[in-house]
Amino acid sequence: MQFLDIGTGIPSADNTHEVAQSVVPESRVVYVDNDPMVLVHARALLTSDPAGATAYLDADLRDPEKILADPQLHTTLDLSQPVGLVLIAVTHFLTDDDRPHEHVARLLDALPSGSWLALTHFTTDHIPNQIVERMYAEFASGRMKQDAVPRDRAEFASGRMKQDAVPRDRAEFARFFTGLELAEPGIVPVTEWRPQVPPEQRPALADASIYGAVARKP
Repeated sequence: MQFLDIGTGIPSADNTHEVAQSVVPESRVVYVDNDPMVLVHARALLTSDPAGATAYLDADLRDPEKILADPQLHTTLDLSQPVGLVLIAVTHFLTDDDRPHEHVARLLDALPSGSWLALTHFTTDHIPNQIVERMYAEFASGRMKQDAVPRDRAEFASGRMKQDAVPRDRAEFARFFTGLELAEPGIVPVTEWRPQVPPEQRPALADASIYGAVARKP
């Protein structure tokens, strides 16, 4: 198995290569992040099984060509064989002007048939309107730092306002999987994606507010 994990973040428990190599020791993983501190921690803490391999690229999802041209990518992964593209909690940090759908599509274009995409994304679809409206009130009062005050929910969700994360609705999330074959249960809140705990023990949809899906490139 081989994976391209973009937006790695600070290493924690059950990192991509650790999970993959616990099943297939020969698994190979390339991590990508644009934060130098993440890469320092990754190189120090993420030790591969001797049978497999890991690499760490200083790059950004907004520049897929740099990722795809990096020699370490081609040394570590065989792009003639299926690759798992992992984008967990990263695309919502890109605004519409950053063209996230285009960049994800470009990466998928470079991967062969049989590759997979795993992606999660922040949404306000499950947050009650009164809570979202309270966000606007906080912005307007100055209690939440914002360069400009969003006029309504649509403007907030558009990603054109400067903010930490850009929420997208289900239709916008589904666009990332155009042309792919969704695995069951399809596009759902992450709390509902093959849950291993009963419903009463799961976080409420509004508390999670994250869509997730996994899909195969035909």
